[in-house]
Amino acid sequence: MKIVLVSGAVIGSKTVTVLNKLKDTLQAQSNQVEVVLLDLRQLQMVFSDGRDFREYSGDTLRVATEIMSADALVLGSPVYQAGISGALKNVLDLLPARALADKVTTAVITAGSPRHFLVADYQLKPILNFMKAVPLASSLYVESKDIAGDEIITGEIITRIDRLASDLLLTTETYQAQLQRLEDSLF
Repeated sequence: MKIVLVSGAVIGSKTVTVLNKLKDTLQAQSNQVEVVLLDLRQLQMVFSDGRDFREYSGDTLRVATEIMSADALVLGSPVYQAGISGALKNVLDLLPARALADKVTTAVITAGSPRHFLVADYQLKPILNFMKAVPLASSLYVESKDIAGDEIITGEIITRIDRLASDLLLTTETYQAQLQRLEDSLF
């Protein structure tokens, strides 16, 4: 099973801090999972211009290809102007409309206050539904007060990361098994 985590911030470290903890937790919970963390701060992405994703090169092609090859996807974003980051939206714009079909998908949102806790539900989930993703019922919202430097300091957030990892692994494993049974019955 391959899980791709995308940190959709080009500055700051809060989102990638949470995703790094989630990555470690996923790997601790299953030795049969490959977890890839794409940190957009470290990549040279170009703006989507409507081309097929395979026509891009460099980091842009790598990001699109990693996402397309994933069984599950975790999209991380800080809240900017009451929404997801433009960098994350650009990544989604690079992909074909059905790019997320049959991929279990969830979100990790970081923000300075509790005011925007519905960003994942109101802004990201409609995009994921359009792209035919299989949305995980739960997502994770983390406030700045829960992070100090590159460390999560709130026990409740650690517990919620553990639960998100468990839910993601179980749902992806179950969904992949169902897809395999369906394919086996058709062929």
